[in-house]
Amino acid sequence: MTSKKATLTGLLAVLLWSAIVGLIRSVSEGFGATGGAALIYTLSAMLLLVTVGLPKLKTFPRAYLIVGSLLFVSYEICLALSLGFARSGTQAIEVGMVNYLWPGMTILLSVLVNRQKTSPLIIPGLLLAIAGICCVLGGSDGFSPARIIGNLASNPLSYGLAFSGAVIWAIYCVVTQKIAQGSNGITLFFMLTALTLWIKFLSAPQPAFIITTPTIMSLVLAACAMGFGYAAWNIGILHGNVTVLATASYFIPVISALLASFILGTTLTLTFWQGAAMVSLGSLLCWWSTRTAGIKNKRLSKVNQ
Repeated sequence: MTSKKATLTGLLAVLLWSAIVGLIRSVSEGFGATGGAALIYTLSAMLLLVTVGLPKLKTFPRAYLIVGSLLFVSYEICLALSLGFARSGTQAIEVGMVNYLWPGMTILLSVLVNRQKTSPLIIPGLLLAIAGICCVLGGSDGFSPARIIGNLASNPLSYGLAFSGAVIWAIYCVVTQKIAQGSNGITLFFMLTALTLWIKFLSAPQPAFIITTPTIMSLVLAACAMGFGYAAWNIGILHGNVTVLATASYFIPVISALLASFILGTTLTLTFWQGAAMVSLGSLLCWWSTRTAGIKNKRLSKVNQ
C-alpha cells in the first residue's frame, strides 16, 4: 500500500471514531447502557478477529499483557457506560466532549513521565482545552460556574466516568508506549472488554431490549466504527503520514459533536461549538508544543556541530 492510500485509510479511522459517541448513545437507548456496550464490543471483537487476527500472546511482554489489558478495558468501559448512562442525547454529546480531554493529558503525562521535550505552548494549550470543556458544560450560559456545577451534579456518574476515562486513556498511551515493544493487543483487549461487560450485564437486573430496525442499524454501525476504526488507524500509523494523521485526530471533538448531533437529532448551542473548537485547538497546541521543542533542539544541535 502506498503512503497516500495508507494516510487516507488512517483519515477514515478518524471519521469512524468521530461517529462513536452518537452511535453508542443510540444503541444504549434500545439495549441499555451495559447490554448495548456488551453487544458493540462483542461484534467489534469479531470484526477484529477477521481484519487484524488474534495475536500470539506468548510473544507479548507480560507487563503489556497485564497492565495494557487492565487500562484498555477500564477505559472502554468508562467511555461506553458514560454515554449510555447520559440522560439525553445532548448530555451524551457533552459527556463525550469531557472524554476528549485525553490528548492534552497524554502530552502532559509524556512530559512528566517520559521527559518529553516541550515548549511553553503546552500551558495555554491545556488551559484552552479546559476552558472549552467549561463552555460546553455551561450550556447556553457559556462560562457560568453555577451552571457548570449544576450540570455536573445532575449526572455525576456519566461525567465522572468520562473524566476517569480521559485520565485512564492518557495513562494507557504513555505506559504502553514504553512496555508494548511493538506488540498489538487490540483484538484481545476488545474480547476482554466484551467479556467484562457481559459479566456486569448478567450480575444485575437489566432493562429489556427494545429491538427496532434503527437500533439494530446503530449497533452494526457502532461495531464497524470500533472494529474497522482501529484496523484502519493501525494501517495509517504504520504506512502513512503520521503528522497528517496526528493533526487530523485533534479535530475529532468537533467532528464527533457534528456527527452525534445528526445521529441523535439534537441541536447544539453556539457556545457549545465554541467550546468544542477550544478543546480541539487546545489539544492541537499541546501537541504542537512538543513539535516546536523538537525542531528547536535539532537546530541547536546543528549549531553546536
